[in-house]
Amino acid sequence: MSAAQTWTGIVVMALVTYVIRMIPMVFFSKPIHSRFFQSFLYYVPYAVLAAMTFPAVFSSDLPLVVSAIGVLAAIVCAYCGGSLLMVAAVAAAAAYVAQLFV
Repeated sequence: MSAAQTWTGIVVMALVTYVIRMIPMVFFSKPIHSRFFQSFLYYVPYAVLAAMTFPAVFSSDLPLVVSAIGVLAAIVCAYCGGSLLMVAAVAAAAAYVAQLFV
């Protein structure tokens, strides 16, 4: 994956996350009381980011085992309550270390 593709992916993911969170603020002046709609607005950015990230991870130039180790490390870190930055750093470090041994 080239640097241009990486930066394009980052920008698109940031815009998608930002737009989805800004729509309610722009169109609704009153607080949203619907639990379903609040839940929808909370989880959609994560679902979109996952849908954009997973195909890129598994179609990279790295071996499938290395990608799987990075994803597994990210899932464990996120399950343990790691921040987004920490999850990304742990996944990258795990994939890097796995690449050294594979």
